[in-house]
Amino acid sequence: MANTAQLLRRQSSRDIVLKSQKSIDQLELRELRGRLVPKEHGVSHHHHTSLHHHHQPLYGATNQGFMSDAFDESSELEQEPPFGSDAGTSKTKAELAAVVEQQQQQQDIVEGEKEGEERESWDSKIMFLLATIGYAVGLGNVWRFPYLAQKNGGGAFLVPYFIMLCIQGIPIFYLELAIGQRLRKGAIGVWSQVSPYLGGIGISSAVVSFIVALYYNTIIAWCLIYLLHSFESPLPWADCPTRLYKNYTYDHEPECVASSPTQFYWYRTTLQCSESVDLPESFNYHMAIALIVSWFLVYICMVQGITSSGKIVYMTAIFPYVVLIIFFFRGITLKGAADGVAHLFTPRWETLLDPVVWLEAGTQIFFSLGLAFGGLIAFSSYNPANNNCYRDAILVSLTNCGTSMFAGVVVFAVIGFKATATFDRCTEERAGLVAQNRTHNLPICDLEQELANSASGTGLAFIIFTEAINQFPGAQLWAVLFFLMLFTLGIDSQFGTLEGVVTSLVDMKLFPNLPKEYIVGALCLSCCIISMCFANGAGSYIFQLMDSFAGNFPLLIIALFECLSISYIYGVRRFSDDIEMMTGSRPGFYWMFCWKYLSPCAMVTILLASFYQLVTEGSSYPAWIAAKGATESMEWPHWCIVIAFALILSSILWIPLVALLRLCGIKVVEDSDPAWFPEAELKEVHGIVPHEPTELERSVFCFNMDGTEGMCCPKYGLPEKSLEEEEE
Repeated sequence: MANTAQLLRRQSSRDIVLKSQKSIDQLELRELRGRLVPKEHGVSHHHHTSLHHHHQPLYGATNQGFMSDAFDESSELEQEPPFGSDAGTSKTKAELAAVVEQQQQQQDIVEGEKEGEERESWDSKIMFLLATIGYAVGLGNVWRFPYLAQKNGGGAFLVPYFIMLCIQGIPIFYLELAIGQRLRKGAIGVWSQVSPYLGGIGISSAVVSFIVALYYNTIIAWCLIYLLHSFESPLPWADCPTRLYKNYTYDHEPECVASSPTQFYWYRTTLQCSESVDLPESFNYHMAIALIVSWFLVYICMVQGITSSGKIVYMTAIFPYVVLIIFFFRGITLKGAADGVAHLFTPRWETLLDPVVWLEAGTQIFFSLGLAFGGLIAFSSYNPANNNCYRDAILVSLTNCGTSMFAGVVVFAVIGFKATATFDRCTEERAGLVAQNRTHNLPICDLEQELANSASGTGLAFIIFTEAINQFPGAQLWAVLFFLMLFTLGIDSQFGTLEGVVTSLVDMKLFPNLPKEYIVGALCLSCCIISMCFANGAGSYIFQLMDSFAGNFPLLIIALFECLSISYIYGVRRFSDDIEMMTGSRPGFYWMFCWKYLSPCAMVTILLASFYQLVTEGSSYPAWIAAKGATESMEWPHWCIVIAFALILSSILWIPLVALLRLCGIKVVEDSDPAWFPEAELKEVHGIVPHEPTELERSVFCFNMDGTEGMCCPKYGLPEKSLEEEEE
């Protein structure tokens, strides 16, 4: 498939002939409307449809059959002459000959860009938006945001949540979309082009994406297991299983009776949990098969590139919203739904004084948007050069946060129903005991406590919510919908995470003669083999270890270096000029201030606070104790701490290592030519003139009138001349 850069290059040659055509969008439309196929000795042509102006960027690839620039490009420039008109034919041939001559003169320019011609492009804007929304909106929106909100002040939590969105989430999201669209490469290629010493940022993003994709697919495997068993009647987690004793009598499993059917099915049937991470026990064959199937599905979806996976997102990105809407209307009709939603959003303003609340709000925003993985940079590199990345950043970010709030309403409407049912049973039991004059050791019935007992993460999805579904009429249908929604949410985010890895490998040209589908296959196969470490009794504990460390601190550090690289090496002024050239409008003062000062400070604060919390409070994991039928908090053993630090260092050490090796003359990332970019055409289309910095920009960002940008330190010397004075 021809890529966007190829289309724009062809447009440049056609500007020589069509002086009146001003818009790149019009040029793309001319190319896609009609074609001539060069065959038979010289030139033959088919009839065209008439050309119309159109101002919406077209993303689609052109037909591979029309690959001759010399003839196909020029053929669409001509208007169809009247049938039988020799004059029209002669004029057409003359125009074709002129274009051929012009293209031969520019052949050296086009030849130099053969490298960029293999890059794919999105078929439509809606496909890009759905893929990006599907990547950003993931499982954390459904099972982490509701828990954090009710835990950290209810409605009051929205205050730090949206503040961190404005000073950290949207600015970094905007930055990654813009730099990927401008430099038209994956994460490694982008940061190597910003500076050869920064190639380690891209490698770090690829390594983190690989590690996160490794354990994230385990969640998809869990969803597949539950989805398969959701078709059984009754649901296998609805009641406790029975045990056959030696005297041939049956009774319910004691471990299940001590806990609950949903807990027993999750910890003992699905995970086959051991009592410690040090005791992996037996191999979990059901889990291994689910992992193989999930990796095969990911491979099938990704092997054809973004065009095929882009079509898949029409289902995987839209379906979760359909299910959420269905659950919303079902949930609000349940008894106790209003109590659950009120518990979620009732503000407790005193929590705003707790720094941990702000820390968790910033962390949730950061990881919810999928920043620093390299997936956003890869996705935006397939966009047209004149795409409005600012509008995309605002739209996707707000959609992501809106989805979190909507999912919170749905989840707590159902949890409110479950808590109310538990509260009613408790009050009935208490009333029965009182009626029998048994007033000692009466059960304590507290609806608020039941609502506050909601778990986060896998506990919310596979235990709390599943227990609530058991009480629905037609529970099988609701279980199928719920776990199919979790599956689509997970696999959407998995596409974006792996795309960051694959694009970086392709751009590095580590395997220059290997087709992309083989790279994807090798990547998925290696991940599948490594992920077998999750298919044992300690597998869920290894999952928690990687989730707590590998996908946490490294991403904050990578995003910090991304922001610093754009602000102090690439230059905020240069970056703003690029965005103005692509979108036609310059970023406001607020965005530049965030990139240079506010966002780095926010990330450093979160990073230091997270390290402080880790050192002072330590880190533990919930281990399942079969004798008690409950979980107990256990400290990580030393070998797990070593693995955790190894995972962190293996991700972030690439940043200083690549720079140091570069200083010593060793190139870890080979230099590559910049991707072709229609800078002149975009400036002409948008009417870009050199930007003269305002007095505020000069004082805050150290913009100089000669176009340079300095650090924020006092400079003394002769006053600089303005652009107008220099022109005079």
